[in-house]
Amino acid sequence: MKKLLLLAGFTAMLSLPALADDQGGLKTDEAPPPPHAMDKGYRGMEDAKGMTVVQAKAMHDGASVSLTGNLIKKTKGDRYQFRDKTDTIEVEIPLAVFDGRSISPDHLVAINGTLDKKQKPAVMKVDHLQKQ
Repeated sequence: MKKLLLLAGFTAMLSLPALADDQGGLKTDEAPPPPHAMDKGYRGMEDAKGMTVVQAKAMHDGASVSLTGNLIKKTKGDRYQFRDKTDTIEVEIPLAVFDGRSISPDHLVAINGTLDKKQKPAVMKVDHLQKQ
């Protein structure tokens, strides 16, 4: 009798993980859709291609800004001059944001960050950089 109860208990314990698989959670058996196939939701840099330096300079202090263009030159410390087709802006990019990547002035880059208009002229503090 004890063996039968022990066997029944052991069988019940082994079947619990199989029952748990049918519940919710992240299923990793299917790949997500590519970004260009998404209809809704945040897609990062792709959503902000239309923003220019001129538009960014007109925004309020602390605004989130996404720009695409070129880093022209290093001005001092973590500060660089960024240029797109409309204008230039000084950007502050910590070394950690480069993440070991080398960028040259002919590389097209997309940057995300916040606008600091308290400084004159306005400076963009970059927290994400992507080489295009």
